[in-house]
Amino acid sequence: MPTFKQQFPLLARHEGVWDGVYRYFDAAGNKIDEHRSRLVCRFPDSGQHGYHQTNYYSWADGRTDLRDFPANAGPTGDKIIFDSELIDGWAADVQLDTAARTTMLYWERRSEPGIYLYEMIQISDDGQSRSRTWHWFRAGVLFQRTLIDEHKVSSNWRAVTGPSYAGSPTPE
Repeated sequence: MPTFKQQFPLLARHEGVWDGVYRYFDAAGNKIDEHRSRLVCRFPDSGQHGYHQTNYYSWADGRTDLRDFPANAGPTGDKIIFDSELIDGWAADVQLDTAARTTMLYWERRSEPGIYLYEMIQISDDGQSRSRTWHWFRAGVLFQRTLIDEHKVSSNWRAVTGPSYAGSPTPE
């Protein structure tokens, strides 16, 4: 049986620690929020989840947030499934992208009924940067977009013990 990383080779390219900036815009293109992030994308060697992502967020006013996104392979093996207190959704490689750069996600936040989003992730050929876009819908109508720019600061996620945002020392 293949390992989770063998089953999802494009997702495996995202393994590591990523620093970035999230920018939120309303449907008219007005910026409504911005914050820094550190994402830890890992493939645990044991445990109940094949993939686990932890997101640390930090705003200029001192607010912080922490979110966990554990996931497992779906029943057909072509996507991963997120089913947590926070979200219900999936992620899959875009098979039509022969360059193997594109991952698509769909998810709903459990605390916000009627709201769903689609996310597209583009990873660079060298695996050191990525760009993500979220399109948020309420009752089928776009109401918000999120643009995320990230760079990989380390492939060694095991060395991360907590949040450390852009400009802070990073593990190697």
